[in-house]
Amino acid sequence: MEKIYLDCLLREETGKNKVNSLRRNGSVPAVVYGHGKKSLSVKVDRSQLIKFMHAHHGAENMVITLRISGDDKNKAHQEEKAVLIKEIQYHPVRDNILHMDFNQVSLTKVIQVKTPIEAKGEAEGVKQEGGVLTHILWELEIECLPTMIPEKIEVDITNMKIGDSIYVKDLVTPGDVKVLTDIEAIVFTLAPPKKEEVIEEVPEGEVSAEPEVIKEKKEKEEKAEETEEKKSQKETPEKK
Repeated sequence: MEKIYLDCLLREETGKNKVNSLRRNGSVPAVVYGHGKKSLSVKVDRSQLIKFMHAHHGAENMVITLRISGDDKNKAHQEEKAVLIKEIQYHPVRDNILHMDFNQVSLTKVIQVKTPIEAKGEAEGVKQEGGVLTHILWELEIECLPTMIPEKIEVDITNMKIGDSIYVKDLVTPGDVKVLTDIEAIVFTLAPPKKEEVIEEVPEGEVSAEPEVIKEKKEKEEKAEETEEKKSQKETPEKK
């Protein structure tokens, strides 16, 4: 496996004010977490990090070799750690990276990770029949050695027709990768084209006549009630 390097420095800056000052000076704070080991605070040059992320698409699923150098107090410090990106925090408005977390990994022990699922090609049922393709499952949970993590799982959808579905059990994964996601989970489905609802127009005459009919019916009912009441009064003998 070819190593992918990212350089960083130890950092002493902690606390909100110091960390904000570090960011203003062009660095991104980060933390390296190790299994059963004390976490390590580091900082990465922002411009270098941007170049790294652009050069390595899907870096979240790659094993990165962190080359950690000492700060002003520990100039002699030099070490390398194999890590995976655990989390990246972005600014809510400017979208630049605010903070990163790394997980140290052993290259000889299997780990559980999630890898993205991508569609490949254009479905026949969409192209020829106007069907609607729905991508339901976007990530596949897997278990493998860090060196065997696939960048993504591509799914050929070109032969899909209306009514077809692709399940996790249909996916093709490398032999050394164990799939943990439910094999009966649906990844893609292709439904018939949506029918447009046709609203029938009611003739203008009928619309205007409807209130008239209701009004006429109501008047007849009121007259009938008045007649019945008068009739009842005549039939009832007066008391002396």
